[in-house]
Amino acid sequence: MECFITATGSFLPGPTISNEEIHEYLGVLDGESQVAQSVLKMNGIVSRHYALDQRQQATHDVYDLAKLAAKTCLSEASPRRPVTFLSAGSTYAPLSGPGIASIIHSRLGADGVLDRSLELSSHGGICTSASAALVAAVRAVKLGEHESALSIGAEHASEILKASAIRPIDDRAEHADIRKSQWFMSVFLRFMLSDGSGAVLLESEPRADGLSFRVDWTHSMSFAHHAPLCMKLENANRLLSQDVGILTRYLYQFAGEFVASALEKNNEQLGAYRMILPHMSSYFFRRKMEKTMQKFTSNPSVTVPYWTNLATAGNTGTASIYVMLDEFVRQHEIMSGDRLLLFIPESGQFNFVLVSLTAT
Repeated sequence: MECFITATGSFLPGPTISNEEIHEYLGVLDGESQVAQSVLKMNGIVSRHYALDQRQQATHDVYDLAKLAAKTCLSEASPRRPVTFLSAGSTYAPLSGPGIASIIHSRLGADGVLDRSLELSSHGGICTSASAALVAAVRAVKLGEHESALSIGAEHASEILKASAIRPIDDRAEHADIRKSQWFMSVFLRFMLSDGSGAVLLESEPRADGLSFRVDWTHSMSFAHHAPLCMKLENANRLLSQDVGILTRYLYQFAGEFVASALEKNNEQLGAYRMILPHMSSYFFRRKMEKTMQKFTSNPSVTVPYWTNLATAGNTGTASIYVMLDEFVRQHEIMSGDRLLLFIPESGQFNFVLVSLTAT
């Protein structure tokens, strides 16, 4: 059975926040100003959004962010058949249980949007959690078990990164290179991550009156058996941290192996795609990503085109691929037959997802 993305939606809360305004929302930690300057210069992000006011009070929780993206998505197109499968993913949710999809279902039901019984699939992790949710929804439709599914990604990073909440381990005095300290591994993420959500509607048939994307194939692979833990969120203290040394050592090797396996399995080349939409956490990785992509083209001299809204939407973690796809569709003229490739790497313990789409 076929599966089509028939509508997209996203939600970025509050006003656009510039680099100079970050401290007005997240507050200030002692000794972080130099870290902030270097990280912001490196990552290339110039604006982002927070579900947070200037008193560090949440304006939305992650479930409301997800709900608003879902409502935007469903306002774009009415599904031919009622949605009977709901999947969702996030890095942080206030409740470890029930799963995030359960609370989203409750919130949407209260608003009269999904006020019926349906199947749920909740996903946790770092950047690929909502992509895993998308893969689950695609499979549910392709297997013929559901004719209409909704998949959502949402992040509320500010809730655990704001100065009133974060409690980094201060071991700076123990390291000549501050980037190797546990303190840095948590604090630098305050200038990397922001809030947002996105959703896609998946159906067994394309829209009769507008753009759809056929899901040609998906490919997911973990390399956790080959690499140490790189990025983690601890339940006990809600402390998020990433070891940039481990990230640099393993990311490109595994990304190359993953893309090679996906293209070989599906008899593909990157040159077949009009555009690649990569989840990039920082423009620092841009050159190496470009070199990796060039290895998988029939003509290495031809630049593989890619597009990202990282600079203006910020790094919304697992929601970013949804936010990116929604903005790309709205800003670009897309012709039938155009192909898009969604690429989502995760540094948690090196998990990757690819989703191949063809416009129809």
